[in-house]
Amino acid sequence: MQTKYNYYIGNINKVLDYIDKNLEEPFSLEELSSIANFSKFHFHRIFFTIIGESPFQYITRLRLEKSASLMLSRPDEKLSSIASLCGFSDLSIFSRNFKKHFNIPPSSYRENTIKKSNTSQTKSNNKHIEDKIDIYFCPESKTTKWTSTMEIIKNVEVKRIPKMTVAYIRSIGPYKGNDALYKKHRDELFAWAASRELINNANFNYLILYHDNPNVALNDTQRMSLCVTIPPETETTGVIGKMDIEEGKYLICQFELSTQDFPKAWDWIYGQWFPQNHYIPDDKPYFELYPEQPKGEIFKVNFCIPVKAV
Repeated sequence: MQTKYNYYIGNINKVLDYIDKNLEEPFSLEELSSIANFSKFHFHRIFFTIIGESPFQYITRLRLEKSASLMLSRPDEKLSSIASLCGFSDLSIFSRNFKKHFNIPPSSYRENTIKKSNTSQTKSNNKHIEDKIDIYFCPESKTTKWTSTMEIIKNVEVKRIPKMTVAYIRSIGPYKGNDALYKKHRDELFAWAASRELINNANFNYLILYHDNPNVALNDTQRMSLCVTIPPETETTGVIGKMDIEEGKYLICQFELSTQDFPKAWDWIYGQWFPQNHYIPDDKPYFELYPEQPKGEIFKVNFCIPVKAV
C-alpha cells in the first residue's frame, strides 16, 4: 500500500510529464491542478514542497534552459523564433527573464556560445588526427555507420528507435556524485519490475534518461529518470511513474567502457562526431541504454541521442 507521500509524488510526476510534453503552450493553475487531482490551493503548496519551486517558476526555468540549449544546437536560429519555441510570446519578456536567470542577455550568451564552439571545433580538429572517424554503408542493415580508432567505441549509426513505454523513478539533483541515491532508485525499480514479472519480457530494457542539458541546467535542478521498458497497459502508482519515449531518429553509439571513460565518450560524441556530420541534436531527452549486466568494471552501453539533419 502506497503512503500519502508516494501518492503526492505520483500525481506531481504526472504534472511534470505533462509540462515536458507541452512546454511551448500556455498553462493555467486550474489545468495543472486538475492533472494532479488536487485543488488549486493545495496543488500549489504540494508542488512547491516536492519540487522546491512554484509551478510557474519551474515552467519559466525549463523554458529558459531550453532556449539556452537551443542556442547551442541552433546557432543560426533567430532569437525571436527560439523564444516562441520555448513558450514566450514576447521577445522583450523572454530577454528580460533570460538575463535575470543567466545574468547575461540572450544575444551575449549566444555570442559567447559561438566563440566557445569555435574553440572546441579547433580542438576537435586537432584530435581528429588521433581519433579518426570513417563512414561506410552497411549492406546488411541498409544503414550508414561510422568507425573510430578509439578502442571503447564498438559501433556508431543513426537509425529510428520505435516508441517505448517505460516505468521510471525520477530524481532531481546533480547527474554525478549521488551514487547512493542512484543505487536506491535502481534497486527499487528492479524490485518493482521483478514483482510484476516484467524482467522476463523479451523486450525488457534498462535505461537512464536525462531530461536536461548539463551545460545549461544548474546541478541541483538536473532531472534524471531511471527507466525500465514495460508493456503499454502496465499500471504504475506512487514514485513509480509511467511515460512514453516517442519514436524518432537517434544517433546510437555503442561503447564498452569503464566508469572513468563515460566523460570521454560524451566528449567524443559532441566534440568530434557531431561537428563532422550533417546532424544536430534534436530538442528531446537523450538516454543511455544498458543491454546487459556489466562484466566486472566494464559496461556495455548504447548512448542514444535524438538527432535531425542540418
